[in-house]
Amino acid sequence: MDVARCIVVSVPAAMSDVDASRSAREDVVRCVTVSAPTLVSDIDTSRSTREDVVCQYPRFCSCASVRRRRHQIDKEGRRVPYRRFCSYLSLPRCSPLLLVTRCSPLLLVVPWFNWIVYCVTVKVLQTISDKVKNLNWKVTQNSCNVDGGFGKQEANLGSQVLRNITCNCSFNSNTLCHVTNIVLKGLNISGAIPDEFGNLTHLVELDLTRNYFNGSIPKSLANIPLANLSLLGNNLSGPIPAEIGDIATLLELNLEDNQLGGSLPPSLGNLSKLDQLLLSGNNFTGAIPEEFGKLKNLTGFRIDGNSFSGKIPNFFGNWTKITRMDMQGTSMEGPIPSVISELTTLQELRITDLKGPPMTFPNLTELKSLTRLELRNCPLTGHIPPYLGELQRLKTLDLSFNRLNGSIPDSLGNLQGLNYLFLTNNSLTGTIPSWILGSDQNMDLSYNDFTSPSQPSCQLQDVNLASSFSSSASTSTTCLKRGLPCSGKANTYSIFINCGGSEIEAEGTKYEADVSRSGTSNYHSSSSKWAYSSTGAYLGDTDAPHVATNDFNLNISGPGYYQTARIAPLSLNYYGLCMKNGNYKVKLHFAEIMFSNDQTFSSLGRRIFDVSVQGVKYLKDFNIAEKAGGAGKPITEEFDVDVNDNTLEIHLSWAGKGTNAIPVRGVYGPLISAITVTPNFKIPSNGLSTGAIVGIVIGSCAFVILILFVLWKMGFLCGKDQTDKELLELKTGYFSLRQIKAATNNFDPANKIGEGGFGPVYKGVQPDGTVIAVKQLSAKSKQGNREFVNEIGMISALQHPNLVKLYGCCIEGHQLLLVYEYMENNSLARALFGKQEQRMHLDWPTRMRICVGIARGLAYLHEESILKIVHRDIKATNVLLDKSLNAKISDFGLAKLDEEENTHISTRIAGTIGYMAPEYAMRGYLTDKADVYSFGIVALEIVSGKSNTNYRPKEEFVYLLDWAYVLQEQGNLLELVDPSLGSSYSPEEAMRMLQLALLCTNPSPTLRPPMSSIISMLEGKTPIQAPIIKRNEGAQDARFKAFEMLSHDSETNISSAFSQYSQEQRSRSMNGPWVDSSVSLTSGEDYYSSTNNLINSSRNV
Repeated sequence: MDVARCIVVSVPAAMSDVDASRSAREDVVRCVTVSAPTLVSDIDTSRSTREDVVCQYPRFCSCASVRRRRHQIDKEGRRVPYRRFCSYLSLPRCSPLLLVTRCSPLLLVVPWFNWIVYCVTVKVLQTISDKVKNLNWKVTQNSCNVDGGFGKQEANLGSQVLRNITCNCSFNSNTLCHVTNIVLKGLNISGAIPDEFGNLTHLVELDLTRNYFNGSIPKSLANIPLANLSLLGNNLSGPIPAEIGDIATLLELNLEDNQLGGSLPPSLGNLSKLDQLLLSGNNFTGAIPEEFGKLKNLTGFRIDGNSFSGKIPNFFGNWTKITRMDMQGTSMEGPIPSVISELTTLQELRITDLKGPPMTFPNLTELKSLTRLELRNCPLTGHIPPYLGELQRLKTLDLSFNRLNGSIPDSLGNLQGLNYLFLTNNSLTGTIPSWILGSDQNMDLSYNDFTSPSQPSCQLQDVNLASSFSSSASTSTTCLKRGLPCSGKANTYSIFINCGGSEIEAEGTKYEADVSRSGTSNYHSSSSKWAYSSTGAYLGDTDAPHVATNDFNLNISGPGYYQTARIAPLSLNYYGLCMKNGNYKVKLHFAEIMFSNDQTFSSLGRRIFDVSVQGVKYLKDFNIAEKAGGAGKPITEEFDVDVNDNTLEIHLSWAGKGTNAIPVRGVYGPLISAITVTPNFKIPSNGLSTGAIVGIVIGSCAFVILILFVLWKMGFLCGKDQTDKELLELKTGYFSLRQIKAATNNFDPANKIGEGGFGPVYKGVQPDGTVIAVKQLSAKSKQGNREFVNEIGMISALQHPNLVKLYGCCIEGHQLLLVYEYMENNSLARALFGKQEQRMHLDWPTRMRICVGIARGLAYLHEESILKIVHRDIKATNVLLDKSLNAKISDFGLAKLDEEENTHISTRIAGTIGYMAPEYAMRGYLTDKADVYSFGIVALEIVSGKSNTNYRPKEEFVYLLDWAYVLQEQGNLLELVDPSLGSSYSPEEAMRMLQLALLCTNPSPTLRPPMSSIISMLEGKTPIQAPIIKRNEGAQDARFKAFEMLSHDSETNISSAFSQYSQEQRSRSMNGPWVDSSVSLTSGEDYYSSTNNLINSSRNV
């Protein structure tokens, strides 16, 4: 019986031949296919028997070709060898009539349905091709092939498969074909992912890795039996559809390096077969759902670079098959749960950049299979456990940026396969083991307190020892802890470096070459003026060079130093050596040259890192391309910094955020193109003579000895008062009373600018023209020396662009004085709702910048500083504005260490009515979320230009916040925008800020986001999902009830009913060394002051 069958599909070019062995009978013939566009017009969809299968009569096929012959007739009428296939003729669409007239013998033998030919649907595939760009599918000959599918083509980057479409032709006794696998990698396909993929009901693999798809993930994908879904490296946004959790067959879900956001759907916990869950490089928020504990078949879990909240869940202990777990830069809180030790199959564990108090080293004794362990910036305390030396498979150990102390265990020398050891930025002591000093492996011990050898060096083979030795070491070298002191005369006034490139001349200045390609654990000094130190190994490409070039041929305007850059996977330090002390202008030049600037997947990378200069973090989550407006566009960041020890340090660090697989895996971490350092002072024309120098040194020593003797006689040394001793140990600048009197014109009342809890605040001018603000502790102040000491200790340790800078202090007799930088534009409160003549017109961009600045300052206090600090009194009067209207948080006057020195929780409630979080005001429950609440109030005030406590639109509304919730329920939230702005504001940004303010003032502290997430929301990087809190008409909201209670009794205990509850909460409110740092200055409108409504209670928290 001769039956003709055709297999027709829409596929890429370069198809291989049809495998005749798939024929069920020797006399069954397969037909050559034609191009898809021609074929689509011939499809008779009314004959479809399945959603993904279309039945179609073939074009008229020569009846002679159906019989067994040695030859057949081709389209040109020539006789060609018979190969069990027939050729399509250029005739109109076949019809039953044509078939009857030309092939009537068949009708006598075969029923009608036997010569209806079933074809794999091309309509769905062509619809997909039509909906997206850069995908031109067409049907060519020899479509379905068991060996090669639809063929493979090599990619331009590496050897990845660009396209591979596979069909299974074993259905219905080998008469039907279905598309089962679609792999389209690196094709730069753009547009939304078509819903029609969900119509391919036999599709088990959909891999769209590294394209330019945008929009959301189609819900229709839940209709098909996918085992592998990879959308890595696209531009997808929105949440993960909950329907994805219905794909019971799913084994791998890879959504890395997109712009997806929102909370993770709990339904993903239903994917009981899931083997790989890869979500890194997105904008997900919220806690990891408890339902994920059911994913007991997981072997890979990656969530790097998202903004999750809450603690690391204990249900991870259910994942007994897990082999790799990556949680870098997730914003989650510690500690690392003990259940991790039960995951005995773990081979790679990366947990970095955890928030919260210091934690002890987790117990990992049973993780014998570990090959890579990274616990960076967690922050871990205590000693490095010796049992790590028993993990014989360990190849990489990264414990950097923690607070580990003690010596390096000798047992680590037993790790014969250890290739990388990173212990930088800890407090390790003792001698460096000989097995490290003689190692040829990459090891970084920089920034520790090791005992200095007789001849210390900054670099031994591949061991980085920069700043690794104790400052108390007898030998002064360039590797002491506090930088790289100059041996000899400090004579460097300027530095010009072409990072990652050769020597060039730009803008009339010669930039020195910086061409070393090493950097895994490297210290390198090219000249006597500067050096660099680099740490880290790239994931996926450990041999990658640490320099970058303009491989995408980007058209970069500006100097030639933007054509190259130095890069590092983790940490990059540049040092200015032998510098003359003084104030310098530091310019850091950036241009993103490792991403393209077009609509391809290579443009979708996000490089995010932090920038610090002289220990001050000036740029957090810095994204070069975003700030500059695209890849290949230069941008320069400028900073004025002081050099006090002849050394300048510039530090760039990666905190696990951004993408790490675009355009290829291993592209991430800090990048810098050039460095320019010039003095802000006049360079002296000639130096002093040797005799003059000797005279100055001798005179200075005598003066210092005299000062120390006077201080000792007055009781400020050797301990008349332990408080004063603590103060003198602080590293702050010291001002004499004579200097301060001269600056303030002997405390002239005309220079008085405020009255605070310490007493008056004066404006002063130093001899060099620097304007200062001086706080004077008054004898009648409720605050004493203890609070004064605390304020000095707190602020001297905090250096951030959005915190008021403390210059120093003065202690003479009973005078206690603090010297701050002067803030030209006073307080935010006065600018917004002060007296008419004091108010400032703040346009919308300025208000946005102020709000973001406050958020960054609080994020530093809560999450980045060594001490985790709760301010307790964030309000508009404690936000000061400099001459450029940048916001800076002031006043840390109530920080209090308790007698045991083991907590930083003050023993009293302090704050301002209208700004205090209800759980703190009513129950004394204090966490950093109390500051988040206060920030929400200030954000409302910034948008509205109205005071939360003084604005009452109606009698029944006590506060601005109360009215905001009413407007939210009515859908009229934008009515809060300050009328003085008119239409000159962004409604989208205003709505975002208002919704965020309401989210921050949620009655439940656990539902308030952390400050780092708030920054991301303010900048539009993360969507805001503010819960709607409706007012309770029957009972007053807890927020406003707390304020009412406090206003009735602000100087006494709030309520004895909460006393026991408060005591129970003390141990729960803070799990570690948090510092609360509120203020008690009472001026009504001037800066360096607060409102008079302070709450000072003696209740314990």
